[in-house]
Amino acid sequence: MKKSSSKSRQSAASSKNRPASKGRANGRPQSLPSYSGILAPAKGKVITWELRLYVAGNTPNSIAAFSNLKQICETHMGGRYRIEIIDLLRNPQLASGDQIIAIPTLVRRLPTPIKKIIGDLSNRERVLIGLDLKPARVASA
Repeated sequence: MKKSSSKSRQSAASSKNRPASKGRANGRPQSLPSYSGILAPAKGKVITWELRLYVAGNTPNSIAAFSNLKQICETHMGGRYRIEIIDLLRNPQLASGDQIIAIPTLVRRLPTPIKKIIGDLSNRERVLIGLDLKPARVASA
Protein backbone atom coordinates (compact mmCIF):
# COMPACT_ATOMS: atom_id res chain seq x y z
CA MET A 1 0.00 0.00 0.00
CA LYS A 2 1.41 3.36 -0.99
CA LYS A 3 1.39 6.20 1.52
CA SER A 4 0.56 9.70 0.30
CA SER A 5 3.18 12.19 1.29
CA SER A 6 2.33 15.03 3.63
CA LYS A 7 3.81 17.42 1.06
CA SER A 8 1.10 16.60 -1.52
CA ARG A 9 -1.60 17.00 1.14
CA GLN A 10 -0.17 20.38 2.13
CA SER A 11 -0.10 21.64 -1.46
CA ALA A 12 -3.70 20.52 -2.00
CA ALA A 13 -4.78 22.25 1.18
CA SER A 14 -2.89 25.43 0.39
CA SER A 15 -4.39 25.68 -3.10
CA LYS A 16 -7.87 25.77 -1.54
CA ASN A 17 -6.84 28.64 0.75
CA ARG A 18 -5.18 30.78 -1.91
CA PRO A 19 -6.88 34.09 -2.57
CA ALA A 20 -8.18 34.72 -6.08
CA SER A 21 -5.79 36.64 -8.29
CA LYS A 22 -6.25 40.41 -8.29
CA GLY A 23 -9.20 41.61 -10.37
CA ARG A 24 -10.57 38.11 -10.92
CA ALA A 25 -13.52 36.25 -9.46
CA ASN A 26 -14.03 32.57 -10.22
CA GLY A 27 -11.26 32.75 -12.82
CA ARG A 28 -13.02 35.53 -14.79
CA PRO A 29 -12.13 39.19 -14.86
CA GLN A 30 -14.64 41.09 -12.74
CA SER A 31 -15.14 43.91 -15.23
CA LEU A 32 -16.83 41.72 -17.83
CA PRO A 33 -20.60 41.97 -17.86
CA SER A 34 -22.68 38.90 -18.54
CA TYR A 35 -26.32 38.33 -19.34
CA SER A 36 -28.20 35.19 -18.36
CA GLY A 37 -31.61 34.23 -19.58
CA ILE A 38 -34.05 32.80 -17.06
CA LEU A 39 -33.83 29.03 -16.92
CA ALA A 40 -37.04 27.63 -18.28
CA PRO A 41 -38.21 24.14 -17.40
CA ALA A 42 -37.89 21.74 -20.31
CA LYS A 43 -38.93 18.17 -20.86
CA GLY A 44 -36.12 15.64 -20.77
CA LYS A 45 -32.54 16.84 -20.90
CA VAL A 46 -32.03 20.57 -20.41
CA ILE A 47 -29.38 22.10 -22.64
CA THR A 48 -27.89 25.34 -21.39
CA TRP A 49 -26.22 27.33 -24.13
CA GLU A 50 -22.97 29.11 -23.22
CA LEU A 51 -22.21 31.96 -25.59
CA ARG A 52 -19.42 34.53 -25.65
CA LEU A 53 -19.73 37.72 -27.63
CA TYR A 54 -16.43 39.47 -28.31
CA VAL A 55 -16.87 43.20 -28.95
CA ALA A 56 -14.77 46.37 -29.05
CA GLY A 57 -16.43 48.96 -26.84
CA ASN A 58 -19.88 50.39 -27.52
CA THR A 59 -19.64 50.61 -31.29
CA PRO A 60 -22.83 50.40 -33.36
CA ASN A 61 -21.84 46.90 -34.58
CA SER A 62 -21.21 45.70 -31.03
CA ILE A 63 -24.54 47.04 -29.79
CA ALA A 64 -26.37 45.56 -32.80
CA ALA A 65 -24.69 42.17 -32.29
CA PHE A 66 -25.75 42.03 -28.62
CA SER A 67 -29.30 43.13 -29.39
CA ASN A 68 -29.66 40.62 -32.23
CA LEU A 69 -28.19 37.84 -30.10
CA LYS A 70 -30.59 38.52 -27.20
CA GLN A 71 -33.58 38.40 -29.58
CA ILE A 72 -32.40 35.11 -31.12
CA CYS A 73 -31.75 33.55 -27.72
CA GLU A 74 -35.13 34.57 -26.28
CA THR A 75 -36.95 33.29 -29.36
CA HIS A 76 -35.11 30.02 -30.00
CA MET A 77 -33.44 28.92 -26.76
CA GLY A 78 -36.34 29.27 -24.37
CA GLY A 79 -34.31 31.12 -21.74
CA ARG A 80 -31.75 28.31 -21.37
CA TYR A 81 -28.66 30.33 -22.23
CA ARG A 82 -25.88 32.44 -20.80
CA ILE A 83 -24.21 35.27 -22.72
CA GLU A 84 -20.82 36.57 -21.67
CA ILE A 85 -19.78 39.88 -23.21
CA ILE A 86 -16.02 40.30 -23.61
CA ASP A 87 -14.88 43.83 -24.42
CA LEU A 88 -11.51 43.55 -26.13
CA LEU A 89 -10.77 47.25 -25.63
CA ARG A 90 -10.66 46.58 -21.88
CA ASN A 91 -9.11 43.10 -22.04
CA PRO A 92 -7.32 42.55 -25.38
CA GLN A 93 -5.43 39.53 -24.03
CA LEU A 94 -8.70 37.55 -23.89
CA ALA A 95 -8.86 37.43 -27.71
CA SER A 96 -6.21 34.74 -27.89
CA GLY A 97 -8.20 32.23 -25.81
CA ASP A 98 -10.83 31.71 -28.53
CA GLN A 99 -8.51 32.82 -31.38
CA ILE A 100 -10.55 35.93 -32.22
CA ILE A 101 -9.43 37.66 -35.41
CA ALA A 102 -12.42 39.94 -36.10
CA ILE A 103 -15.08 41.66 -34.02
CA PRO A 104 -17.87 41.32 -33.19
CA THR A 105 -17.54 37.53 -32.95
CA LEU A 106 -19.93 35.12 -31.29
CA VAL A 107 -18.46 31.91 -29.87
CA ARG A 108 -20.78 29.05 -28.92
CA ARG A 109 -18.96 27.21 -26.11
CA LEU A 110 -21.79 24.80 -25.25
CA PRO A 111 -23.31 22.67 -26.59
CA THR A 112 -20.25 21.28 -28.29
CA PRO A 113 -18.69 21.54 -30.82
CA ILE A 114 -17.45 25.10 -30.45
CA LYS A 115 -18.71 27.35 -33.25
CA LYS A 116 -17.87 30.94 -34.26
CA ILE A 117 -19.93 33.51 -36.10
CA ILE A 118 -18.40 36.83 -37.17
CA GLY A 119 -20.46 39.98 -37.67
CA ASP A 120 -23.35 41.87 -36.11
CA LEU A 121 -25.64 38.79 -36.25
CA SER A 122 -28.24 40.66 -38.33
CA ASN A 123 -28.61 37.78 -40.82
CA ARG A 124 -30.90 35.73 -38.59
CA GLU A 125 -31.02 32.66 -40.86
CA ARG A 126 -27.21 32.48 -41.03
CA VAL A 127 -26.95 32.78 -37.25
CA LEU A 128 -29.58 30.08 -36.66
CA ILE A 129 -27.77 27.72 -39.03
CA GLY A 130 -24.40 28.60 -37.46
CA LEU A 131 -25.72 27.83 -33.97
CA ASP A 132 -27.35 24.58 -35.21
CA LEU A 133 -30.81 25.89 -34.33
CA LYS A 134 -31.95 25.46 -37.93
CA PRO A 135 -30.77 22.91 -40.50
CA ALA A 136 -28.79 24.22 -43.46
CA ARG A 137 -30.56 24.29 -46.79
CA VAL A 138 -29.43 21.60 -49.17
CA ALA A 139 -28.82 22.82 -52.70
CA SER A 140 -30.96 21.05 -55.30
CA ALA A 141 -29.24 19.42 -58.22
